[in-house]
Amino acid sequence: MQTTHQQEALSSRPIMDGHKLPWHYDRLQAWLRGERIAPVLVDMALTQACQLNCSFCYAKLQRNEGHKITRPIIYAFLEDCAKMGVGAVSFLSDGESTLSPVFCHTIERATELGIATALGTNAVHYTEEMRERTLPHLRYIRINCPAGTPEDYAEVTGTSAKVFDRVCHNVAEMVKLKRKGELNVHLSLQLVLMPQNSHHLIPFVVLAKELGVDAAIIKHCADDENSTLGISYAQYKDLTPLLKAAESLAGPGFDVQVMWSKMMHGDKRTYQRCYGPPFLLQISGSGLVATCGDKFAPQYERFQLGNICTERFYDIWQSERYGQVMDYLAKEFNAQTECGPLCRHHKVNEALDNHLKGIAEVEEATTWTPNSEFL
Repeated sequence: MQTTHQQEALSSRPIMDGHKLPWHYDRLQAWLRGERIAPVLVDMALTQACQLNCSFCYAKLQRNEGHKITRPIIYAFLEDCAKMGVGAVSFLSDGESTLSPVFCHTIERATELGIATALGTNAVHYTEEMRERTLPHLRYIRINCPAGTPEDYAEVTGTSAKVFDRVCHNVAEMVKLKRKGELNVHLSLQLVLMPQNSHHLIPFVVLAKELGVDAAIIKHCADDENSTLGISYAQYKDLTPLLKAAESLAGPGFDVQVMWSKMMHGDKRTYQRCYGPPFLLQISGSGLVATCGDKFAPQYERFQLGNICTERFYDIWQSERYGQVMDYLAKEFNAQTECGPLCRHHKVNEALDNHLKGIAEVEEATTWTPNSEFL
């Protein structure tokens, strides 16, 4: 039985292990009519650079040659997003966006244009100036922290205990700034759990609680179709008692969210077609626009749509190639054989496939949920 504080946390928690199509029902209906819709959300990075070398990092499988995203380029991109009706942009793709010199300008300009923003960061370089300039504008921040102790953190990230201490300091300062300014940003510490690192789990949740963030998020580790990272998804089921023990550490003002659905069933696709990209596009830190981050690498050129450093985003969206690729994904593509497990579009694809097959209809939302601008 859930306690009162757990019930309160569930009623206000952002949806992490699902989708938000019910809050974008008009766009869903337009898509069902065959119209070309603007993405609800764009996931992107401002650079491919990162200071860490995490053992679980999917970005090492996404490397591609590209360009530098400058201030004129990102401003043009954001203006196109506003023109098209893109609701939100989340900076959590294949690089550490706080390393880009245009990071603060980007968040501020998006706010001016009415575009919601969110950030995924390792928080190593999230300086005081950055915090003060961007925290008031961001809807949520997920701080990627692969362990709860200095030694384990250093081992997984290829850094040192000093880096762990800096991250903890920066996170604590973020919490202070949020509380002082009564900011409406959801702060979470996120653990990408590799089954072999299950001993990191409880120390991680304890650390998140001590730092004062709103939530500890425990998610799966994605892999490609060739199992390059060597993830055994069957092992997640064996971790159920430990994951439930982690959840039990939730308390007033502190939530623990385990991505149960993806962790237990996300490697078993019930669908073949990929319907998600029209609703959610992804952009590499090189400026490359692709159907998803899984397809950033050069060998997936047929899923790549253009580059915002050389073309306007609006023109990419309106192009004949865009229509052809989306049509192929929806009619011929087989996600069961051509994609790795636990992809970014999984829950959206699952819902749209069930809707089209009449298994479970997506119904329009009647109540608000935190960060419903995202997907």
